[in-house]
Amino acid sequence: MADTATTASAAAAASAASASTDAPPFQLGKPRFQQTSFYGRFRHFLDIIDPRTLFVTERRLREAVQLLEDYKNGTLRPGVTNEQLWSAQKIKQAILHPDTNEKIFMPFRMSGYIPFGTPIVVGLLLPNQTLASTVFWQWLNQSHNACVNYANRNATKPSPASKFIQGYLGAVISAVSIAVGLNVLVQKANKFTPATRLLVQRFVPFPAVGRLSCRRAPGCSSLCKASCAWQPSAWPCHWRSAFSRRCQRLKRPSW
Repeated sequence: MADTATTASAAAAASAASASTDAPPFQLGKPRFQQTSFYGRFRHFLDIIDPRTLFVTERRLREAVQLLEDYKNGTLRPGVTNEQLWSAQKIKQAILHPDTNEKIFMPFRMSGYIPFGTPIVVGLLLPNQTLASTVFWQWLNQSHNACVNYANRNATKPSPASKFIQGYLGAVISAVSIAVGLNVLVQKANKFTPATRLLVQRFVPFPAVGRLSCRRAPGCSSLCKASCAWQPSAWPCHWRSAFSRRCQRLKRPSW
């Protein structure tokens, strides 16, 4: 019986050691993957937008936070692997705001951007849209973007609400104006066949959304976040906005 228990204990220890060596040594507040290569930055961003963190329970979140606190205070229990520590940090960063330490509303987390944003993209690309549906989907898209930016804002330097409202209204009005204007121009283009007109109308949302990705306020644009993975020389992010500090942390955490 004693031999069996010893063997089981040794097997468990070997398994834990193996799991630990599969992951790089844990560093609190640092990216898990090397940021000196595109592949490493790509995997880092996949971690950030991983939708599985949306299903983490409150109990699991508390355990993750406590595990990181134990590591920080040097009271980590024996047997905890690097993989467990990286997983705990991933959960905390995905759910809690780094400044306020409060939970971010699920649709406005970075990990929720794809599952909650995809239906909006589908709505933007619906064929044969009316004026009302075009306005609605453009408004919904810009509202979602604004809420994501606000939820992930730099809370250490709060901006006045008037600045946020001004940027939000500017983004909505610009996007709606571009989309509606292009739709009107396409409909009045007599040289287009019905099939060509329908095809061109399918692409109308792209310039409306793409144009606003570089001017959206008050947040770091999706174009900026994507380009950072390609151009590490662009770090740190120089977007002077409420989202810029959060954007920096996503690329090269130092906290």
